[in-house]
Amino acid sequence: MYRKGEVSYQPLPLPDRVQLDEDASLAAAERFRDYMRKRHSVRDYSSRPVPEAVIAACIAAAGTAPSGANHQPWHFAAISDPTMKARIRQGAEEEERAFYQGGAGDEWLSALEPIGTGVSKPHLTDAPWLIVVFAQRYGLTEDGTRYKNYYVPESVGIATGMLISAIHHAGLVCLEHTPNPMKFLGPLCGRPEHEKPVMILPVGYPADRATVPAVAKRKKPLDQIMSVFR
Repeated sequence: MYRKGEVSYQPLPLPDRVQLDEDASLAAAERFRDYMRKRHSVRDYSSRPVPEAVIAACIAAAGTAPSGANHQPWHFAAISDPTMKARIRQGAEEEERAFYQGGAGDEWLSALEPIGTGVSKPHLTDAPWLIVVFAQRYGLTEDGTRYKNYYVPESVGIATGMLISAIHHAGLVCLEHTPNPMKFLGPLCGRPEHEKPVMILPVGYPADRATVPAVAKRKKPLDQIMSVFR
């Protein structure tokens, strides 16, 4: 984390070592791969409550992510208040209505059809928690001095991926909803103008009737996403 006046490099011996031998490493990687294949983006939520401590632990895990110059240009607003969730749903559906009524091109709408999305966003009020991810365009020191953040989209993307993984690891499900635009989220969550909302994650347990789009199970094979140069 950036602090004014800290401008010199100070090496620290590697504090944690979790390395494995080759066989154990492969086994661990394969177990994690198989477990992550069980992660699903879910739109149907149970009313079962989720303790705040679980959400906090997931966000704390996301906060360990690497970032440009270690500036950690993110903030996560965790919301369980029903009134706030209702306002977020109302705002989201207003944006979605404009999107589906002409804001999106035919190609985009055609691409979304197999996913089954639409204007209605009941998951934003059904899920016990919403986590709004904010990206900080720049930072402020304790005395209000402005400083530049680096690789903000990349850094926030890594942290969000770790958050989604932590949510799955906790036995919960979420949905990646990207506001476009949703400027009201900043004031609603009490965030400053230099923070941009980039994603809303409804978080909870899946409903008994929960479904996922069949197309979501289609993943590109390894030979299409990996190149090896020996």
